[in-house]
Amino acid sequence: METKILYGGLALVGGWFWFFLFLRQFFFNIMTAYPLIRKMKKLDKDIIAIGATRYTNVSLIATGFMAALVAFLVLYFSIKKGAAFVYINFSVGAVIAFGMFINKLSYRNKPMFDAFCDAYYRFVPDDELRTAIYNKKFGQVKSRLKVMGFEGTFIPEFKEEKK
Repeated sequence: METKILYGGLALVGGWFWFFLFLRQFFFNIMTAYPLIRKMKKLDKDIIAIGATRYTNVSLIATGFMAALVAFLVLYFSIKKGAAFVYINFSVGAVIAFGMFINKLSYRNKPMFDAFCDAYYRFVPDDELRTAIYNKKFGQVKSRLKVMGFEGTFIPEFKEEKK
């Protein structure tokens, strides 16, 4: 009985960790990277390089594949060993993690927008704009876009910047 409790707890933590490693990145690609790339390309197709979309596609496919593979392996071995409680606890851990991260997965969340800037600044051809994105100086990004003839409306206003 004690080992079942330990395995259940381990599966619960494993489900949380599985979500954190794979699905969080998968949702980041869908809910942050693609919308921001699309908004930047809507301004002008040359603001961000085509490599950004390719990079996101590869990341989406890789994280989706790994998430599915791990979920399949946990399901397969829990059924094979007759321990459905392991998969149930794994799923509960993933749902708990999803509940913790659901409101943080949008690009309107500063850490997610910062993560986008950290990963995608290298795909911006303009030196000044790339440097401003790299340094996360959103006022400079907006002013550089204005000099280039564009509106920086894709950059959300964050509460910390309003002080």
